[in-house]
Amino acid sequence: MDLDRTVIDVFGEACAKYADRPAFTCLGHTLTIGDIDALSARFAAYLQNHTSLEPGDRIAVQLPNVLQYPVVVFGALRAGMTVVNTNPLYTAREVKHQLNDSGAKALVVLANIAPTAAEVVAETSVEQVIVTEIADLHAPLKRFVINNVARHVKKLVPEFTFPNQVSFTAAMKQGASASFTPVQVSPEDVAVLQYTGGTTGVAKGAMLTNRNLVANMEQVREALAGNILEGEELYVAPLPLYHIYAFTIHCMCLMATGNHSLLIPNPRDIPAFIKTLKGVRFTGFAGLNTLFNALCREPAFQELDFGKLRTTVSGGMALTHDAAERWQEVTGCRISEGYGMTETSPVVSFNPAAAIQLGTVGLPVPATEVKVVDEQGNELPDNTPGELCVRGPQVMKGYWQRPEATAEMIDEDGWLHTGDMAVIQDDGYIRIVDRKKDMIIVSGFNVYPNEVEDVVCSHEGVLEAAAVGIPDAKSGEVVKLYIVKADQNLTEKDVIAHCRENLTAYKVPKSVEFREELPKTNVGKILRRELRDEVVTES
Repeated sequence: MDLDRTVIDVFGEACAKYADRPAFTCLGHTLTIGDIDALSARFAAYLQNHTSLEPGDRIAVQLPNVLQYPVVVFGALRAGMTVVNTNPLYTAREVKHQLNDSGAKALVVLANIAPTAAEVVAETSVEQVIVTEIADLHAPLKRFVINNVARHVKKLVPEFTFPNQVSFTAAMKQGASASFTPVQVSPEDVAVLQYTGGTTGVAKGAMLTNRNLVANMEQVREALAGNILEGEELYVAPLPLYHIYAFTIHCMCLMATGNHSLLIPNPRDIPAFIKTLKGVRFTGFAGLNTLFNALCREPAFQELDFGKLRTTVSGGMALTHDAAERWQEVTGCRISEGYGMTETSPVVSFNPAAAIQLGTVGLPVPATEVKVVDEQGNELPDNTPGELCVRGPQVMKGYWQRPEATAEMIDEDGWLHTGDMAVIQDDGYIRIVDRKKDMIIVSGFNVYPNEVEDVVCSHEGVLEAAAVGIPDAKSGEVVKLYIVKADQNLTEKDVIAHCRENLTAYKVPKSVEFREELPKTNVGKILRRELRDEVVTES
């Protein structure tokens, strides 16, 4: 495993070897690896010659799965900048925090979702906003048709304005007439700031270095040995590339091996998703439990051609036995489940396709050490539950500008304490048995109770609040709120409306229960676990 390469080294090797191979397809248009090479150089030239950004500066990328994403990300990295992956679903409050915390000087955003960022960009460090429309990298006629239909017929582009705005097409024209100067980058330089929550509820930027990302790419490739054939794969990409799980698979592993990804901009539109797959003989599928369930229930999905599907990988949330069995029944392909975290770039363990153990998250990927410890930090024997700890080249450099939070997560010996309770079986397979932290996972997205509670308690009608995760057949978990009222006229409808204004949709509570008081410790800390235990008892 060569840990002295950078992401751009890997990218350059792929461009030299596989320039003519298709890399990404979206909305009927395909870019080859050579196209990504040329276009990303053009975007890098724009950044170098027409903005104030310097190597090491941060650039926020707020895009769904469209062709512009790999062009922008590889262009920014080639210019020596750090990519700040930004969720397109974020509210104005969440966007503002991430832009300010990262110190991003530029933002690339899709026009469809731009109004949210437009509300707050003046209150951030962003100097330049690049706005793109969905078909900006299609051929001219098709671009004109798709963008105009989106804007004028489907009304998908709301009104917005930025004081420092340039269109993506204009930026690319400026880049085409400028020269790109390659930048020397170190394996230890931070390539991506990947934001994740924490026990404080404040989103923190995990500093993922070039070495972290390249190491995890190599680890995943070895774990998938025989299942990623050079230049022969077509993987469906429904999970957002701004999520580190999908980024590692599609922008790292598949690009590096000359393979092809079919981008799905909106996987929540299941009928359109299935229509996109019709007639496509895909070989791989990277998804999660919620999506497997949703697709397998659709008769139209069951009628697709799965004759070439050899590999299905699952991560982001626990894979249920029911979903795994149904997927295999419909597609004829078993699901290999893995485990990871944003802080581990992300993959820690994976079920080898030839030896899947359903109910486990597989074996540690190469060059990765794992152990479980008790509350005093003592290592525990096999088959004994404890907190899972991980050490390896994929473990993040630390949290951006948060040394204390980093020290809480990574000990002096380099062990990252995951906060997940696990059992390491005597055969080496890992089973996740519980979460030490109170984190809630909704359809693979992390929801941190303190953040939800902070927003809820900003409502003048709320005295106290506790957010917990409760089981849900569709999304794995949903958020339930327990509230003590300050205003007796407060209703569930009021609370939900307040949350919708301030939280991304998946963080919004699905139910609210009002209480006279909440269970607490003797020092006044609310006991969320007792509330969760009540749900388990009731069910």
